[in-house]
Amino acid sequence: MQPNQESGAEVRSGVATYVVEAIVATSIVILGAVVLQGSWALGSGWTSDGPGPGYFPFYIGIILCISGVGTLYQALFGKTRNTDVFVDGEQLKRVLSVLIPAIVYVLAVQFLGLYVASAVYIALFMIVLGKFSPIKSVITSLLVIALFFFMFEVWFKVPLFKGRFEPLSFLGY
Repeated sequence: MQPNQESGAEVRSGVATYVVEAIVATSIVILGAVVLQGSWALGSGWTSDGPGPGYFPFYIGIILCISGVGTLYQALFGKTRNTDVFVDGEQLKRVLSVLIPAIVYVLAVQFLGLYVASAVYIALFMIVLGKFSPIKSVITSLLVIALFFFMFEVWFKVPLFKGRFEPLSFLGY
């Protein structure tokens, strides 16, 4: 009994799992080929004083290529091809609701630094996805970032990246 067909529920539409597996396997083969080429350029052979600088990466590239080809074969020609939908629209929306803000956060760190970008990220994440009140979200994010600031900058004396504009320069750090 197929759960989505006989129970009257909607049939999911999207990309089949075996297609995604084939794409990932192809990416692994390409990565392995890049590693092979790079290690060959470094010198993947045995030299007079031992293995060359590309010796071990060369074999890692071979392992990547072999495993990628094996996975690709299994995804496309295996006995049990997985035709289930890999991800539907609703699931993709949920994943992107976390992935896109994370990408924006990584870019914001370059300009605002870890502390300011993290405070904004935590507060917005709590407000938008967690449905917390803005006041609680801002207070929580400021407390967390203040704790991290004291822990790294003051107690451990480990300066973290402050960004190109250094928005915390008024603190003397």
